[in-house]
Amino acid sequence: MVNNLVNPIKKTITLSDGRTITLETGKVAKQADGAVELRMGGTMLLATVCTSRTVTPGTDFMPLTVEYKEKYASAGRFPGGFTKREGKASDYEILTSRLIDRALRPLFPSNYHAETFVNVTMYSSDLQNQPDALAGLAASAAMAVSGIPFEGPISEVRVVRINGEYVIDPTFEQMKQADMDLMVGATYDNIMMVEGEMDEVSEQDLLGALKAAHEAIKVHCQVQKELMEAVGKPIMEYCHEVNDEELQKSCHDFCYQPCYDIAKSGNKNKHEREAAFEEVKTNFIATLPEEKQEDEEVLGMIARYFHDVEREAMRRCVLDEGSRLDGRALNEVRPIWIEPDYIPGPHGSAIFTRGETQALVTCTLGTKLDEKLVDDVLRNEYDRFLLHYNFPPFSTGEAKAQRGVGRREIGHGHLAWRAVKGMIPKDFPYTVRVVSDVLESNGSSSMATTCGATLAIRDAGIPMIRPVSGIAMGLIKDENSPKYAVLSDILGDEDHLGDMDFKVTGTEKGITATQMDIKCNGLSYEILEKALNQAKEGRTHILNCMLEAQPENRPDLKDHAPRMVAFDIDKEFIGAIIGPGGKIIQGIQEETNTVITIDETDGKGRVSISSSNKANIDAAMAKVKAIVDLPAEGEIYTGEVKSIQPFGAFVEFMPGKDGLLHISEIDWKRYNSMEETGIKEGDVVTVKLIEIDKKTGKFRLSSKVLKEKPEGYTEFEPRPRREDRSERPRRDFGDRPRREDRPRRDFGNRPDYRGGNQD
Repeated sequence: MVNNLVNPIKKTITLSDGRTITLETGKVAKQADGAVELRMGGTMLLATVCTSRTVTPGTDFMPLTVEYKEKYASAGRFPGGFTKREGKASDYEILTSRLIDRALRPLFPSNYHAETFVNVTMYSSDLQNQPDALAGLAASAAMAVSGIPFEGPISEVRVVRINGEYVIDPTFEQMKQADMDLMVGATYDNIMMVEGEMDEVSEQDLLGALKAAHEAIKVHCQVQKELMEAVGKPIMEYCHEVNDEELQKSCHDFCYQPCYDIAKSGNKNKHEREAAFEEVKTNFIATLPEEKQEDEEVLGMIARYFHDVEREAMRRCVLDEGSRLDGRALNEVRPIWIEPDYIPGPHGSAIFTRGETQALVTCTLGTKLDEKLVDDVLRNEYDRFLLHYNFPPFSTGEAKAQRGVGRREIGHGHLAWRAVKGMIPKDFPYTVRVVSDVLESNGSSSMATTCGATLAIRDAGIPMIRPVSGIAMGLIKDENSPKYAVLSDILGDEDHLGDMDFKVTGTEKGITATQMDIKCNGLSYEILEKALNQAKEGRTHILNCMLEAQPENRPDLKDHAPRMVAFDIDKEFIGAIIGPGGKIIQGIQEETNTVITIDETDGKGRVSISSSNKANIDAAMAKVKAIVDLPAEGEIYTGEVKSIQPFGAFVEFMPGKDGLLHISEIDWKRYNSMEETGIKEGDVVTVKLIEIDKKTGKFRLSSKVLKEKPEGYTEFEPRPRREDRSERPRRDFGDRPRREDRPRRDFGNRPDYRGGNQD
């Protein structure tokens, strides 16, 4: 049926492997400023963007909000919980929202301050194509057709390496074979955002992945430009700032030199430096007429102008004199002090301080019962390594309440989690939780968290494969010349006033994770390579400081840490260990005061036993292994008497396995009754398995064979067992007819012994 209300415009992107991505606008959500429907296979996303036509007075930043949502119906699932509907954003949705935000935000005009909302929703998933990279492309396409001022388009792709080859936007199945997982956001000309994890790769391998990703992104951007031209929506006009050129010049003339002197002095800490800059601004305001000193509009303009002066002074100081705010050389790392095993309560702890950034990190060991259930739309599994990052306001001297976990904390914690998780041995049986509390912050607290996590994990006695360190790199780039400076271990102000925040973590062998945000109009690969090489020098220096403070892993867990052993069993024994209704496993746990969990993976049963007491673990392990071990004739066992019968006792010599201890096998002396033996239910006896009946599988036990035979003892010759009578000689009855062939005697009407008549 033809619908005259719909006039869609569609463009197609073809990937190198033949898969296609379609972008379509003009069919749905037409009241939004921009709306694009993206499809790849059976995965469908809808991206919309809306911007306000008015601006809140005094706004001097870009109020951009990005929300990524996944509908459970997209994968044919019900949401969990009592309400059975989508609730607050999951960590995965928040992390995906951040990926989109970080690529879009730098590309809005600096004087555009209207509230702008970008919403990307996954309405369908084919459970093959991953939606997070597609979300960035969809958001940019919606922005491109909206008419909102935007210096894009951009796109995002995931690039992985499989068997040495770079693959763009791999499927979920392909991800299992990858040793590198990077999300890259870029315009046609420049890379804007990078985030990912790697299996200790080299700097050159990382650069190769970035180049492969950028080539794919160029195709995406070109198609978006074609879509934008086809829609033909004009760019919105806006005027969000009131400016006074004379006031701006006065502010620059009065404040620049004092700001430059402060930036060059290099001998003030963070709060002293902030106070010094604030004093310069206050002195300038004091030069204005009294009525302007109290005019909110004028004060707002001064705040913007002074920020520009402060930024210019700091940047010129770095570019022209190689001098940083705290006096360090461009490649110098701030002073470091480290104290492992800092607090006694946790199973592992450390405090890591670098300059004015400090993290107190703890490590806690738990059992399988402590694993985190991840119940997202596309992921339903358990995590055994958790890393949480907390950023309280007092860490920056702010007087305000701490209101839960924000997006920043989730993002920074996720980066540190990616950096460290690959160095936890896969066969380590514990669930591990690391918590980083930032006690002081002046730049790169996520990298302090990475270093502190490594120290706390090693202090807990976890056999970490290799220690991990991290560093944040910055960039100051001259807008009017090729001049630039790469900064190691950046301060908060160098991040805020600079052009790049490039975090790199790794071991002595290679890079494990990275995150990069660009605030300028792009970087050459020459600058990226220099930043990576300088980062390697910095993180190697930090790693050496860590190893000096903590040369080795703790050789064993701390005394108050839970003990655990794990071993594999054949999966057919899982049911035998659990028992009917969990009776056997619960009984073992109660008797030994342990926690036992069983997990079936790869056709095997993985048994984990934990307790604070090694003797308890040994006892539980013996009981479990007794279940999975097969009884063997001639073996000696210790068992419990479960029941007494006139002819003997039934003994549970292995869990779930009972055998008969006949009265004649109790002792060398002869007993006439079980009462004479003195054995009763609940007694623990030592027995030998003397026979397993091949037909019935029944077990014959003996305790007398474990005792010395009395001198002069004469063995009683028992009658042959019934099954052996076939070997006895048959009596010869001659020609006597068989019973059935004999004539029946006639008793007439004689009553039989039952009181009735035979007839």
